[in-house]
Amino acid sequence: MRSVPGAWRRTAAGAGLLSDDGSVAATIFAEMSALAARTGAVNLGQGFPDEDGPAEVLEAARRAIADGANQYPPGRGVPALLEAIAAHQHRFYGIELDPATEVLVTAGATEALAAALLALVDGPDDEVVVFEPYYDSYAACVALAGATLRTVPLRAPDFQPDLDELTAAVTDRTRVILVNDPHNPTGAVFSAETRALIAQLAERHDAVILTDEVYEHLVFDGRHVPMATLPGASRRTLSISSAGKTFRTTGWKIGWITGPAELVTAVLTVKQYLTYVNGSPFQPAIAVGLGLPDAFFRGLAEDMRRKKDVLGAGLRAAGFAVFDPQGSYFTVADAAPLGARDAAEFCRALPDRAGVVGVPLTAFVTPARRPEYGTLVRFASCKRIEVLQDAAARLAAAPA
Repeated sequence: MRSVPGAWRRTAAGAGLLSDDGSVAATIFAEMSALAARTGAVNLGQGFPDEDGPAEVLEAARRAIADGANQYPPGRGVPALLEAIAAHQHRFYGIELDPATEVLVTAGATEALAAALLALVDGPDDEVVVFEPYYDSYAACVALAGATLRTVPLRAPDFQPDLDELTAAVTDRTRVILVNDPHNPTGAVFSAETRALIAQLAERHDAVILTDEVYEHLVFDGRHVPMATLPGASRRTLSISSAGKTFRTTGWKIGWITGPAELVTAVLTVKQYLTYVNGSPFQPAIAVGLGLPDAFFRGLAEDMRRKKDVLGAGLRAAGFAVFDPQGSYFTVADAAPLGARDAAEFCRALPDRAGVVGVPLTAFVTPARRPEYGTLVRFASCKRIEVLQDAAARLAAAPA
């Protein structure tokens, strides 16, 4: 593999974070949240739960605070959490990790993504391949790192990439293939053929696979398959996840990145100049969470399946064409049957029209591709059942 470039070579100045690609989603989220507050609408825009996580995890955080875990933790993370992350990866996926060298705790998955891209890419000649639509921080982080963004579209109805388009996008200039599976915002789970091709292309072109797996326990059929478990992929794969989605603790910002020691150390080199360390009392609490029984983790997907079914039924009753998700917090629906021609304008009108907030999928794509996704809307199903039932009733009763 290519050697890891110098890790910290840029600051935010001139990185393009205020460009169209990097700021659209944040602007839309702020606008939709303001509309929800003004109209009293049910906010299904941003993907965060409206109920607390497991009592054992919350109590462990309170206990850690009372016991004095309120100062800087070790730079890589507290040993209990490093060991719990390694044990989790082995328990669910058979992945063997050295907690001391192959695991790093971060300020959520977003910091892990930012630190990894800053560590791995070295200027505009390096390309980062992402699947589009994409989580909005991807383009911003690629811009901050000074790299070139290459996108592979995921199109309705199944939101799987065209394998020929994927093959064409990955070249010898590709430094990183960024994989989000289960996928935000579409709710897709990549096929075995797609995962195998990603691994083959990374090997062929000597690229690093960077995987965002925060929805790993929210797969509705079957089990999550990490890229790091594919033949030949482990030595070039960095896997990212977080506690926020699994334990309903999005405000704690405890994430992690795992993989080969050389790559993890490169990420640490950057991470120490971003947040340095984070969440001292929350780290041992998440270690407790990762050790919860299998029934807890099975229940996550079962609970979210019920919620997405309630939301989907409400959207269909309201006249949307619904793309049933395979995982994650999100459901994408097409507003074209309701007469929409522009998803952003439709979403701006929806709070007054129906008392519900969604987010246009065009907030998650590059400007050139917005026409392809022009009438699609993302709704979050990670709310209490009664909230989703209320939203469904509002949508069904909305005037045509």
